[in-house]
Amino acid sequence: MNTFKTMLLMTALTLLLVLVGNWIGGQSGMIFALVLATLMNFLAYWFSDRIVLAMYRAKEVQEPAAPGLYAAVRRLAERGGLPMPKVYLIPQQAPNAFATGRDPNHAAVAVTEGLMRILPQEELEGVIAHELSHVRNRDILIGTIVATLAGAVMILARMAQWAAIFGGTSRDDDRGSNPLVLFLVAIFGSLAALLIQMAISRSREYQADASGAALSGNPLGLARALAALQHATQRIPMGAHPATAHMFIVNPFTARGVANMFSTHPPIEERIARLEQMTGRL
Repeated sequence: MNTFKTMLLMTALTLLLVLVGNWIGGQSGMIFALVLATLMNFLAYWFSDRIVLAMYRAKEVQEPAAPGLYAAVRRLAERGGLPMPKVYLIPQQAPNAFATGRDPNHAAVAVTEGLMRILPQEELEGVIAHELSHVRNRDILIGTIVATLAGAVMILARMAQWAAIFGGTSRDDDRGSNPLVLFLVAIFGSLAALLIQMAISRSREYQADASGAALSGNPLGLARALAALQHATQRIPMGAHPATAHMFIVNPFTARGVANMFSTHPPIEERIARLEQMTGRL
């Protein structure tokens, strides 16, 4: 269901790009925005792992330095048929974790020192299984494609905003000449692209939870880990960048009310409920 939902949302995002592109800049404008967004995200796809690991000052560790963590990663990677990823420790007390890398052969799993401090081995393995599922499900690739499509819509929206300020576009029909229409298309197109992108991110989190629970064979271990991480995140702020929030197993920022609409993560309570429903099926 999560895979179907992802494909449906990606199709909707593609159609949004076509509609907004044709409305604002015609076929040439749409192609220009898509090419520019593709170039930007191509670089991110190839180098994002190095960038984000350096951003959080993550240090690669070997088994003698973190035997429990390293053993859990190795055991679960073997069980999932994945190459052994590199293992990193992030020098932060806020408990959290993420996986990165453009494919399973170039993957890395990073956890914070705070996560190692508060989670017992069973719950740690649930977190590692979740992150390895992101690698196995190719979520980095999916995220890059989604970011490319959404980025193209954003570029078109920015073009429309400038066109509205300076009196419309060079289109022959009335659609491209009305500044108010251009402005409204830009605003609602950007908002729709953002909401679809967030919905895809949430769908992939549900998928990683389910795949991770199956990989570890212990849905309740991951459920307890999520509850502990949510509680700790509210007490211990993390020095995280908003652009990387979607990578972590739990949102490093607290969001309530309307802000939840723009969260990259589904509600922890719903994630835990789904995992509890899996108990006894594995």
